[in-house]
Parts: sequence; structure tokens; C-alpha cells
Amino acid sequence: MGSRRYDSRTTIFSPEGRLFQVEYALESISHAGTVVGILAPGPSAKPFTASSDSTDAMAVDDTPSSSTPSSSEPKEKEKSEATKKKEEEARVEREKKYPLPHKAGIVLAAEKKVTSKLLEKEKGSSEKLFLINGNVISGVAGYNADANSLVSYARNVAQNHLAAYNEDMPVEQLVQRLCDLKQGYTQYGGLRPFGVSFLFAGHDPHHSFQLYASDPSGNYSGWKATCVGANNATAQSLLRQDYRDDVGIEEAVGLALKVLSKTMDSTSLDSEKIELATLTIDEASGLPFAKIYKAHEIDAALEKEGLAKKPEGGEATQAIP
Repeated sequence: MGSRRYDSRTTIFSPEGRLFQVEYALESISHAGTVVGILAPGPSAKPFTASSDSTDAMAVDDTPSSSTPSSSEPKEKEKSEATKKKEEEARVEREKKYPLPHKAGIVLAAEKKVTSKLLEKEKGSSEKLFLINGNVISGVAGYNADANSLVSYARNVAQNHLAAYNEDMPVEQLVQRLCDLKQGYTQYGGLRPFGVSFLFAGHDPHHSFQLYASDPSGNYSGWKATCVGANNATAQSLLRQDYRDDVGIEEAVGLALKVLSKTMDSTSLDSEKIELATLTIDEASGLPFAKIYKAHEIDAALEKEGLAKKPEGGEATQAIP
């Protein structure tokens, strides 16, 4: 009951220092379709791992020379060897599925809410993923009307920068401009917060590939892998478990689809329920190349990961003449 005195306007703080209208906007995102973003640095960004020689040397230094080896050391060594064996087997399996070389890039994958089978959609249109500029793509979770307005604003800002400086706008600068607008709608009377969260995937010469997330309050942050929308806690847990610093773009596509398969209500996936996009570097021109997948390409990616929707009635049967 007490909150009703303070939630009618975005500019009124409650006694606890909360802005209820902003919190309501944040809550609305948790009911929107899931959007997953994964930064794929490629094999050049492999994390440092100590070699077996250095590990053994550290173990010897930590053990006093006068003491005898404890009984737990053989067990720990066996456990370490078993872990290394599993990691090697997993690596071999990955290389079979995703042959070298691994390209760097960013993946955005989004869940589409199918409202009605009778709804006619525009050809080539996208509900969740948008091309902002040649070097930036975005995924949205929340109210599509708000998203369309902000996407148009971001496109205008990016094109004005290109016209003025003859270069693509740095990714973080573009994100900051958009978030400044979103934040302004939380502090002026007569306005309401935008009910949409964004994932931005971009590339510029200053910081290479970048992935940012922003919420209705205007906050933004950089990520290696993240998720917004429904079931985001489950998605974040899966990403923490399976993400690696040397992941390539093809494997990142598989991981994004796997995360969506675990968070969506549907047991089977197809191109009617998912949108997919990648941002890579074109080998010929050396410039960023944004690709929003077509329906048959999404189905092929799902088939490769074993997540494709099975045809009704099981295997196709041959017609009787």
C-alpha cells in the first residue's frame, strides 16, 4: 500500500530511495522474449594455463624437504589426470564439430513470441534483431514499439557521425548516446521509462569486438556473454558453465542456440521461434560484416546442433502410388 504514494511519477523517490516506475519497467523485461549475446574472441585469446612442468614444480616447492608425501597426493594426481583427459576429449570433440580455424565475432540470438499463426509478417522484417550501422547490431527484449523508436534514434545518431567524420561511430559512444536518452526519460515529469532492454554487438578499431547490455534505467555494461529477458537467471548459469575465452563464432552460435533451447517454453526449435545474427570481419575487405540469418540458415544451424524441430508424424513415409 505504501508504494502507491510514490509510484505515480517517475521523478518521486520513495523513503527507501527507490523509483518504482523504473523498477516496474525493469520487471517488464523479465516477461519478454529471451535475447542471448556471446562474444567470440577466437583462438588468439586463449587463457594462460600452467604447464604440467610448472605445476609439478610448484607442488615440490610447497612440500617441506624433510616430510614424507601424504596419502592424498596420489588421489589428487589421479583426479588431475582424469580432469585433463576429459578436457582433452572435449577439445577433440569440439574440433571435430567446429573445424579450425575459428573465426572471431559476436553472436546474438533471440526468442520470438509467436502471437498467432494467422499473423502475416513482412518479408525480411525482424522483430528482435536490428542492424543499427555497418559495425553495430542490436537485440531487444521488451516493448517492440519502444524498441523501434530507440532503434531509429540510434541509426540517426550513427549516420550523423558517419556524415560528419567519415568513419563509423565507436560502439561505446553510440551506446552511451542511446542510454543518455533512456536515462532522461526517468527524471522528467510527464514521461515514462522505455520498457526495453538492449544487447549491442559492435566492432571498432579502438576496442575490436564489444558486447554491451543496457536496461530501461539507462545503465549499460560490457560483457563477454550475457542474456536479457525471460529466464535470464537460467541462461546466465548456462553461459557461466559453458563459455570459454577461446570460443569461435561457430561454436558461439551453437552455445547461443543451446541456451535458448533450455530457457524457452517450447521443446523444439525452428526458424519461426528464433532470430539469429552474427558480426564478424570480412576477410576480403577487413571491415565488419553483420549477418542476420534467413529462415533456412537458422534451420540448418539448429539441425547441426541437434535442436531442430522434428517433422510431425515421425519419419517421412513414401507415398503409395
